[in-house]
Amino acid sequence: MSDTPHSMTAIVVEGGKGPPEALRPQTVDTPRPGPGQILVRVAAAGVNRPDLLQRKGAYPPPPGAPDILGLEVSGEVAALGEGAARWRIGDKVCALLGGGGYAQYALVDARHALPVPDGLDMIQAAGLPETVFTVFSNVFERARLQAGETLLVHGATSGIGVTAIALAKAAGARVIATSRGAAKTARALELGADVSIDSSAEDFVEAARREGGADVVLDMVGGDFTQKNLAVLNLEGRLTQIAFQAGSKIELDLSPLLVKRLTFVASTLRPRSADEKARLARAVEAEAWPWVAAGKVRLPVAKVFPLRDAAAAHAYLEAGEHVGKVILTV
Repeated sequence: MSDTPHSMTAIVVEGGKGPPEALRPQTVDTPRPGPGQILVRVAAAGVNRPDLLQRKGAYPPPPGAPDILGLEVSGEVAALGEGAARWRIGDKVCALLGGGGYAQYALVDARHALPVPDGLDMIQAAGLPETVFTVFSNVFERARLQAGETLLVHGATSGIGVTAIALAKAAGARVIATSRGAAKTARALELGADVSIDSSAEDFVEAARREGGADVVLDMVGGDFTQKNLAVLNLEGRLTQIAFQAGSKIELDLSPLLVKRLTFVASTLRPRSADEKARLARAVEAEAWPWVAAGKVRLPVAKVFPLRDAAAAHAYLEAGEHVGKVILTV
């Protein structure tokens, strides 16, 4: 730790919650790694919708996590805690965090870091952990998507959406994507979707059924999409829910679950235990990381902001016009 400064710049939410303008740079103490932890000198940090929710006071960090926003980073290992045997000072890593990524240095459970694959720069690497872990867990582990099956993904140009398209195609699945607006619908095809539906212009259920329906649906919308998701699924289909942007309280006819023998699963990533995230990290490294290393998974970066402009990054993400990941650079 001798060459690591005692203080650093981090982005804090003034007043604890507020609009994007509440995000301000502040000088804080540099954290010190404890047992099983590494300290990462942050090169870049991903900006994700859970960050927006936390800034608004609607998504508090789990116990033990810092109040500083930021769920994924890339950078170099700057210091090692006792027992972090896999890593060496200077190793290039990207990592999943419970918080703390919007800063010059971030503490990481050593088990939640992955090596940056050759050919990826730090900006690209910073956008991988949160969405890759989320999609892998929900689409491949929980919903059991197989090669030759069809995945329907909503919000196809979001960070989750572009990741789901890339991973599903790398796994040999077919992808039906939904977006709102002609521009995003066209962009989803460019990103690899086999079929792209403008859900603001036509009923996605009818359009997807014309294409053979879906075996797995990845949904973050909820609301009235939920009934439609059950309708679009084929026999033995699986609906995996990761958010409820249009609301979690709905009136729902569950009979399709019986008639079509459907499975409805849901999960969130951040509150999971450190041990469970470590297990997931190893699974991602074994099964999905080779696709990244082979160049089969490259996530588009919509826009890059310097760390001090985190407020502008949040406003940009909230506007909803982005395609791919939004990144802060340190």
